Amino acid sequence: MIIVRVLVAGGSGVLGRRLVPQLVARGHQVTATTTGAAKLGLLQRLGAQGVVMDGLDAASVGEAVAQARPDVIVHQMTAISMAHAGKPDLKHPDRWFAKTNRLRTEGTDHLLAAAQATGVQHVVAQGYASWNGVRQGGWVKTEEDPLDLLEGTAAQAGMEAMRHAEEAVLAYGGAVLRYGAFYGPGAIDDQVVLVRKRQYPLVGSAAGYSSWIHLDDAAGATVLAVEQKAAGVFNIVDDEPAPANDWLPHLAECAGAKPPRRVPVWLARLLAGDQAVIMMTQGRGFSNAKAKRELGWQLRHPSWRQGFKEELA
Repeated sequence: MIIVRVLVAGGSGVLGRRLVPQLVARGHQVTATTTGAAKLGLLQRLGAQGVVMDGLDAASVGEAVAQARPDVIVHQMTAISMAHAGKPDLKHPDRWFAKTNRLRTEGTDHLLAAAQATGVQHVVAQGYASWNGVRQGGWVKTEEDPLDLLEGTAAQAGMEAMRHAEEAVLAYGGAVLRYGAFYGPGAIDDQVVLVRKRQYPLVGSAAGYSSWIHLDDAAGATVLAVEQKAAGVFNIVDDEPAPANDWLPHLAECAGAKPPRRVPVWLARLLAGDQAVIMMTQGRGFSNAKAKRELGWQLRHPSWRQGFKEELA
């Protein structure tokens, strides 16, 4: 294995905090970015050289990349946490994800421009594959199937931002890792609070599928993509895509909560918007066969069933 210099853009985020130690443990030299000086100590404790960077400022990105002189850039920049985006707002994902959408468009472009200017040959970027497969045909999709742009809904801007990031990174010759819905340390705390308050209901048939992934497995796949200079799209999800009427009651049980309520589609649309209804009733999950086959990826947490139980024990 060749030791490489890796720049993790967004290294203090929920996935970055699991990814950086795995890269360091493999002997790689890691520089990780954060948006404020308060988290530099955290990055240092994880084994990285911490750098403050504004992903929406081309000069800031250019300076960080030039300083780090990486062989590989890993793009994990989002602004979904409460600190950046406020309380989750499923009804208005265009507002909730506004800064993340900019990081996936402008931020991606800044990173790729800096990569090109400094001769970085490989880029790995975060994508998304949980319930957003195209709503036609079977319930489980591969990398060959298109993603759902949710046209005409408030979520369309976010889906198009993800498409921009994917197309730009693939054109650069890089890899896009479409992660399932994260769970693991710090990833679903807000959802568990809602479940315990019985404010996370099943909608309609609740037959829509989602795919999940433990943060440590997502990080493991990312390390493989870095080391193998992988190119193309990979679904980074666990072995068990499942309908909401299966995983949500199980999450409630593991959280020691009462079973989730069930609400009709019309009421959910009124309260939570189109995205929540589509996810719950028509969502399509994803297959991980390609990532296992081409990256040699092995999961430590093959199913959310056991994973939820362990996390909430």
